[in-house]
Amino acid sequence: MLSLIQKDDLNKYLEPSKVVDYNNPEIQWKARELAGDHGQIETAKAIYHFVRDEIDHSLDIGSGQVTCRASEVLKEGHGLCFAKSNLLTALLRFTEIPTGFCYQTLTHEDGFVFHGLNAV
Repeated sequence: MLSLIQKDDLNKYLEPSKVVDYNNPEIQWKARELAGDHGQIETAKAIYHFVRDEIDHSLDIGSGQVTCRASEVLKEGHGLCFAKSNLLTALLRFTEIPTGFCYQTLTHEDGFVFHGLNAV
């Protein structure tokens, strides 16, 4: 079953929140650095590649620390999929690229796992 909750107003996908804290100066600095003089598509690619390649998945590095807020993830340099999604959202929304959250259930050797990702 596919369940979609979406807003017709794209401005809703630009808002900050407790975990999408793009009012944080470090988030803003990193977003500006990654955006450079690029257009939206190249900015989205640069930000995506940064989060994918430079922010570790907490399980991959064996960290017991749990990060959540985008600013925490950026500061600590790691997070679970949901936390990395929060960072990606914060960086993209700060650069005025509408971004939402998606969730999926994946089959795993131990059963099912819940995965967080983004829609841009």
